[in-house]
Amino acid sequence: MTTRTELTDALIELIPEDGSRITNSELKAALEREVGETITDLELEEAKNLVVTMGAAEKARGPGGGLKAVGVSPPAKPASAGTRGQRKGSGSAAPAPQSAIAPGTTAASVLTGELRNQIDRIWDAFWSGGIANPLEVLEQLTYLLFIRRLDELETLEERRSQRSGQPMRRRLFADDQQQLRWSRFKELGDPATMFKLVGEQVFPFLRELGGDGSAYSGHMRDARFTIPTAGLLSKVVELLDAVPMEDRDTKGDIYEYMLGKLATAGTNGQFRTPRHIIELMVAITEPTPRDVMVDPACGTCGFPVAVGEYLREHHPEILSDPELREHFNHGLFHGFDFDTTMLRIGAMNMLLHGVEKPDVSYRDSLSEDGAIEENKYTLILANPPFAGSLDYESTSGKLQRFVKTKKTELLFMALFLQLLKPGGRAAVIVPDGVLFGSSKAHKELRRALVEDHFLEGVVSLPSGVFRPYAGVSTAILLFTKTGRGGTDQVWFYDMTADGWSLDDKRNPLLTLEKLGPSPKAALAEGEHEKNNLPDCLGRWRERKESERERARTEKSFCVPKEEIAAQGYDLSLNRYKELVHEEVEHRPPLEILAELRQIEQEILQGIEELEGMLR
Repeated sequence: MTTRTELTDALIELIPEDGSRITNSELKAALEREVGETITDLELEEAKNLVVTMGAAEKARGPGGGLKAVGVSPPAKPASAGTRGQRKGSGSAAPAPQSAIAPGTTAASVLTGELRNQIDRIWDAFWSGGIANPLEVLEQLTYLLFIRRLDELETLEERRSQRSGQPMRRRLFADDQQQLRWSRFKELGDPATMFKLVGEQVFPFLRELGGDGSAYSGHMRDARFTIPTAGLLSKVVELLDAVPMEDRDTKGDIYEYMLGKLATAGTNGQFRTPRHIIELMVAITEPTPRDVMVDPACGTCGFPVAVGEYLREHHPEILSDPELREHFNHGLFHGFDFDTTMLRIGAMNMLLHGVEKPDVSYRDSLSEDGAIEENKYTLILANPPFAGSLDYESTSGKLQRFVKTKKTELLFMALFLQLLKPGGRAAVIVPDGVLFGSSKAHKELRRALVEDHFLEGVVSLPSGVFRPYAGVSTAILLFTKTGRGGTDQVWFYDMTADGWSLDDKRNPLLTLEKLGPSPKAALAEGEHEKNNLPDCLGRWRERKESERERARTEKSFCVPKEEIAAQGYDLSLNRYKELVHEEVEHRPPLEILAELRQIEQEILQGIEELEGMLR
């Protein structure tokens, strides 16, 4: 008797990868050949629904129904002489639908189709094997990636020792632990033996590991092995072993693609800020090789990773200068979170992006117990949680002395100002309530930003940026800590489109080459209306010059500090934006009434004629 899992696995294998449709009758016939049993219509429908729920396929339209690959356009049919082609002059065609990818993916980060398919198959294996929580899938994959990396490091050290004739400088696996290496247990052949070895020996080894020198190894103390069956482990190890992980860029993009599945799965998205928004904030703050950056609510370390990628691109000297390289790997990056699963995932994200030992540590940044390191950091990039409030008793006294409130978004703003060094800069996402809230704490915090520090800009984000998890309106605050003022003109930008649809689906509106704040391909006329990010970045760089001359009716403009103070330090864009009302000429009411009377007379005349016919 075929199990539902076996039926689902067989069904997934039948989905054409080129986007073409396989009909219900074709599916049923192929499945019956595969499993050697008769498949009822009900069993087929249940298997199809499960595969669609998993995101491994989508239902196809047309006669015969069936399934097709998610988001992939079917191959074009060759045009024959008798087929009517597309008419010339009808305008450019809409971009082809993209495969299901996380909001923020750009051409610079996209994987090849084959690599995406490999990762998708691993993900599907977990789903059909009984692990439906995407966070748990990613956590188990992260453990396996780390085990594989330990083996690769050991192999590199062995080769160095053989070439030099010198003993190994560091051994991760003792002589009696060689069977725990990825390259050894993947060749065992017997899934049951591998399952027992990994569960009873490899994971205890990880929990006791002194470390490979990376930040990630410090988060292994409570590593849990939750893969439920030997068959699933064997399949995942086989699939994961086929994924190339030699190149740093590829490793990082693969893990980013996995992280994107947290978002596209519809859960746990609160841990992930869309990548294109992160890239915009990093480009605005322009990190330098000597910065010391922190994200006090780091989650999957999206901001530190983006800073690292920015520095590699704009400051390649960090890889050749010994002092800068040491700072890059051991002193530049700091991140805190109170979720241990997120810490492990974030540390692995940094590791796979080439940062050996960032400071990614457990800390409740707002609590009384959380040590606040005042005046330590030169750069803060963050999207802190802003849904809730804390008890006064459990909140840091230092923060309460700065702003008396229970609201987490205000407490985080106070924390940012305490963590920054004088001259340190910040780009942080806040809910709109911070910009115009009327409580004493709201007003005092805004007053401090404007009067005591240097508030440079406010970027109003579209309300759909964080869909489908939250539709709350947010903004990016851009400021520098001075302690002695400095605000002159505050730059405002009204972002209405970020390159992705603002509904729950968050589909790309342009091709990947035209997404993000620095697209690889130039945007055509009219496409800036779909992706405001390049325009926002360009105008930000002119904020002290040409932007000062813009009218309040435009997409961006500057507002003097004195006017903001007069408005009770309200920082909402709509407070200062001027709307131009078009003058509309209406017809005189008497003329409209005369026309209505004429229509009424025609109706009455028609009724009379009908009555005459019926007599």
